[in-house]
Amino acid sequence: QVQLVESGGGLVQAGGSRRLSCAASGRTFSSDAMGWFRQAPGKEREFVAAILWSGGVTWYGDSVKGRFTISRDNAKNTGYLQMDSMKPEDTAVYYCAAARRAFRLGYYGSYNDWGQGTQVTVSS
Repeated sequence: QVQLVESGGGLVQAGGSRRLSCAASGRTFSSDAMGWFRQAPGKEREFVAAILWSGGVTWYGDSVKGRFTISRDNAKNTGYLQMDSMKPEDTAVYYCAAARRAFRLGYYGSYNDWGQGTQVTVSS
C-alpha cells in the first residue's frame, strides 16, 4: 500500500497560480503512475493529469490542458501539480492517487491508493 499526502491547497484569485504537492510513502516501488483528480460539490470526480514515475510521460484532462503541469521528483517520492491561469471552475477538492499499473489512467477506478484531498478555491 502507498500512503499519499497532498498539500498546497488554498484560496487563489482567478488568473493566478498554485502548486500542489503529493508526498508518497510506503510501497512506492509498487506504483507505476501517479494521477490527480478533482471533485467539485455535486459533480463527479474528474481526471486532471497523470504521470509515469519512470520516463515521465504525462496525460491531461481536456479542461486543464495548456494550464496545468504535472511533474514528479523520484528521489523525493513526490509529485506536483502546477496550476496556472486558474479559473473559478477549477474550484474543487484535489486528490492525488497512485496506480500500480499504468492502464486507463484517466479512469479513477485504475488507481489503488488515494490521498485525503486538499481544497482549492478560485475566486473571481
